[in-house]
Amino acid sequence: MSSSRLLHPDEYELETRSSADSQGSFNLDEADFESQVFIAVSLYDRGGKLAQGQWGSTVLRLIDLLGEDNVFLSIYENDSGPEGESALRALEKQVSSNKSVIIEEHFDLSNLPRVTIPGGSKRTKRIDYLAEVRNRALRPLEESKTQYDKLLYINDVLFDPIDALHLLFSTNVDDNGIAQYRAACAVDFSNPFKFYDTYATRDVQGYGMGLPFFPWFTSAGGGQSRRDVLAGKDAVRVRSCWGGMVAFDARFFQGDAKPAVDMGGEQFPVRFRSAPDLFWEASECCLIHADIEKPPSNGDEIVDTGIYMNPFVRVAYDGRTLSWLRTTRRFEKLYSFIHDIGSRLVGMPWFNPRRSEVGGQAVEETVWVPNDKGDGDGSFQTVTRIAGNDGYCGRRGLQVIVEHRKEGQDGFESIPVPT
Repeated sequence: MSSSRLLHPDEYELETRSSADSQGSFNLDEADFESQVFIAVSLYDRGGKLAQGQWGSTVLRLIDLLGEDNVFLSIYENDSGPEGESALRALEKQVSSNKSVIIEEHFDLSNLPRVTIPGGSKRTKRIDYLAEVRNRALRPLEESKTQYDKLLYINDVLFDPIDALHLLFSTNVDDNGIAQYRAACAVDFSNPFKFYDTYATRDVQGYGMGLPFFPWFTSAGGGQSRRDVLAGKDAVRVRSCWGGMVAFDARFFQGDAKPAVDMGGEQFPVRFRSAPDLFWEASECCLIHADIEKPPSNGDEIVDTGIYMNPFVRVAYDGRTLSWLRTTRRFEKLYSFIHDIGSRLVGMPWFNPRRSEVGGQAVEETVWVPNDKGDGDGSFQTVTRIAGNDGYCGRRGLQVIVEHRKEGQDGFESIPVPT
């Protein structure tokens, strides 16, 4: 584990932000990063602005801070065009650590499962595609002889490399200064006020989000996650999150590696996946947490899953938003009353009939049952079956890939849910 100087939550507010030429608040002269960190990226970078811009230079800086001998960088990119490929190859040459950079000119959808939708056409579910490209960035783990301590998954977000170190090594530290988590997420912003990743984030009781500004979570079911945010904790208890950048305990992802501590009997290794029902959508970024969370014992109420969101680590999808985040956070606690009232007025969190299901128990669920004709038609029926561990992630719906999209057309479309 890392023996670098770690921060108490109160110190986050006082830290000096890093830059390409600054060491920030980490005492890097005394730091001794002994952890092996696997950095995974699934990238779509048409035009190459990410690889040859601030994102690429920040990834290089992060590798430098961790130490090239402690890092493996895996990037999988597809369908980014000649400019995207050229930019990524140029970045690859600058990476000093061990690495795997795979570029596919075009993703072959025929390798993915197909579903038959009403009307009879066969399509590829969007989540199946997203799960697969994330898993392709993890392929080097399958052949690696190195046992990694941390897996850091990074999206196409702009971030401070010092923040990435905080996420890895300062989140929920124990008395010995060692970070304790199954997963720890950053918080991502699409503008200086708006939280982006509501689709994948659920509070510790599985409720969806409130309005997408601070403190993000609602008071539903006791509001433990909301109270953690307002208390200024650096380890806000949640059931799932993503936030553009996530640190995982790598033991969940690596081969048949046996964990050093009891992890509750989960299956190894975990990978990203989709939900099995046709008209039930759940983010692959939520489902991965369902598969690694610490289960409650003897049917007790869930109070801590081992999955945390760190509000002190913030990332953004453009440079202007990133530069504003330190300013807007100074007065964000003023929003809490407005957020609570506003979320209640619009009925958030949205109702999820499977939120409280307990994996392994018999439940009644309304599911889409196809007819015997194979034409994709069918009906919703109430059936009794054994619940999975991920009901809280989902919502009614279906999105599929647009396979032959036109210029300016989105890469996926929603299929109307039959009445």
